[in-house]
Amino acid sequence: MPAETRPPDGGTVSGYDADALLARTARGDERAFELLYDVSAPPVHGLVRRVVRDPAMAEEVTQEVMIEVWRSAARFDPDRGGAMAWILTIAHRRAVDRVRREQAAGEREARTVHPGAGAAHDPVGERVEARLEHERVRRCLGALTHLQRESVTLAYYGGHSYREVAALVGAPPNTVRTRMRDGIIRLRDCLGVER
Repeated sequence: MPAETRPPDGGTVSGYDADALLARTARGDERAFELLYDVSAPPVHGLVRRVVRDPAMAEEVTQEVMIEVWRSAARFDPDRGGAMAWILTIAHRRAVDRVRREQAAGEREARTVHPGAGAAHDPVGERVEARLEHERVRRCLGALTHLQRESVTLAYYGGHSYREVAALVGAPPNTVRTRMRDGIIRLRDCLGVER
């Protein structure tokens, strides 16, 4: 859809309304998914590449993300954020999962070669602690306004600059900077981080 039809919250990417394309994709519209793929795959690949590092693996993870977007488009809730933030969150999770799987495989291999190495750490305790921290951050992100959450998510998970986030959400860079500053202050207060 051309940029003129975008919603007031600025869900456009490269002149297309990503929110509307994702909604059409959820209804099985293959042409909408093709357009959504064309506009979202480059930022998804950029994010995945920064997390995964390996170019071939990044391409593979990018394809997995886009397949997941096609399959789970009906679960997208526009009240919780923009389409691009949702897609980039999926991408970030997939990329981190892949890195963790690769690291775990490497550690298993190292333990096979050198039995007894690294036996002192507590993986269950670490997972519980990470899950609790994840839930805390998710709760605090939920306390932000929609616009703050979208901007912070694109910057954090997407690794985008203020200007890139501004272009993605269709707002002036200074407005995005203010949203992000206010959102980060609220996150810091919610998480109890000292200044």
